[in-house]
Amino acid sequence: MLIELPYNREKAVEYARKWALSRNPLFFDFTGTGGNCTNFVSQCIFAGCGIMNYTPTFGWYYISSEDRAPAWTGVDELYDFLTGAAPFTEVNGMVGPYGINAAQAREMSIGDIIQLANSSGEYYHSLIISGSTDNDILVCAQSDNALDRPLSTYNYASLRIIHIQGARLLFDYDTVFNNLLNGEALP
Repeated sequence: MLIELPYNREKAVEYARKWALSRNPLFFDFTGTGGNCTNFVSQCIFAGCGIMNYTPTFGWYYISSEDRAPAWTGVDELYDFLTGAAPFTEVNGMVGPYGINAAQAREMSIGDIIQLANSSGEYYHSLIISGSTDNDILVCAQSDNALDRPLSTYNYASLRIIHIQGARLLFDYDTVFNNLLNGEALP
């Protein structure tokens, strides 16, 4: 049975602010090998939900630099995983965080993700929304480290916003009950 869990936006942003200018030693730093921005954003999302999806190829997980899902570190793959775009459609209804493409700025909140595109329409950078001012959105990011940086200071052609709606957890009640009933194990 899948259980819906809320996304803890405050914890995601707390994590983003703590690690925006340095690196958490639990994760490999991809800065010199393609960029660390989506790895960092994935860490922030994980801090806000605590659930990974270990589905090979189309999941969203990090075990090591060599054992991770493409969606953990890839800009487009993260978007596809979170929003359920093909080929991630089937996996999106399963375990892990999920979201929607926010069509309007009023749909976004702290802890949501912004992805920037160049003039060719290629998305190349992931940022997490950490706050706002009267005139601007504040973001945290890595690769080019940023702590509460105004979005207006970035040079980009377009952007998309992923509004994180929550996370899903697989809970096998029957197994828990049977183990408890038979005195075999606690969850």
